[in-house]
Amino acid sequence: MIRKCLFPAAGYGTRFLPATKSMPKEMLPIVNKPLIQYGVEEALNAGMYDIAIITGRSKRAIEDHFDISYELEHQISGTDKENHLTEIRKIIKECTFSYTRQIEMRGLGDAILTGETLIGNEPFGVILADDLCVGDGDEVMKQMLKTYEKYRCSVVAIQEVDQSEVDKYGVIGGSAIDEDTYMVSSMMEKPSPKEAPSNLAVIGRYILTPDIFDVLRRTPTGKNGELQITDALQTQASENMVVGCKFRGKRFDCGSIDGFVEATNYFYEQTKGE
Repeated sequence: MIRKCLFPAAGYGTRFLPATKSMPKEMLPIVNKPLIQYGVEEALNAGMYDIAIITGRSKRAIEDHFDISYELEHQISGTDKENHLTEIRKIIKECTFSYTRQIEMRGLGDAILTGETLIGNEPFGVILADDLCVGDGDEVMKQMLKTYEKYRCSVVAIQEVDQSEVDKYGVIGGSAIDEDTYMVSSMMEKPSPKEAPSNLAVIGRYILTPDIFDVLRRTPTGKNGELQITDALQTQASENMVVGCKFRGKRFDCGSIDGFVEATNYFYEQTKGE
């Protein structure tokens, strides 16, 4: 039903300097696999085969990763190292990749709007690669897809966080439709604990209907001149409908050092168990 997934990947990754001075943060490895590959695998698991990536300067490594390296393939052909390329070969074979650049870093909303040329007039997924998710049962994007199929509106992934942590997230206000689904009535970007409408935080997974592009075009910029997807979704919620999907699984904030180390330890332990 939804075949396209957008990956905003133009940010500088300043929390990981100097490692990200010339390497995209999305290419930072969790054990032996880059962050963005985990995200693409999640999209593929949900049936999203058309991968649209918003890049910027110094991001060529992402394009090279999702391409064949003939010299490397020849070098390891017939050796036991060839097995390490099985997963990425499958992705390259089954997915189509397209790229466009975000010229200025003007927020997530601007990155998504930049992707309109790759998405067109159809619903699409959005995955932020530095929010690394492990689904309980279905992967998170696949869980969200089931919610979209039921309500046919924009869907945001949400999870409960400590009230003291809400100022790090977009936060929804709303009412429960069922155990895992909330009708969104309001959204606030990084509210103070006192202002927050709930402790239900939006994490880096979205399914968006194509009218979001028109909404983004008429959404004023906010703090630091950035265009916030939270503000556009607030408009969508008031004019139409937005639901929150309280996903089942784990999420690692790999945009932070602590979350990155936690994810590395988790996946290392999983690898040892195989």
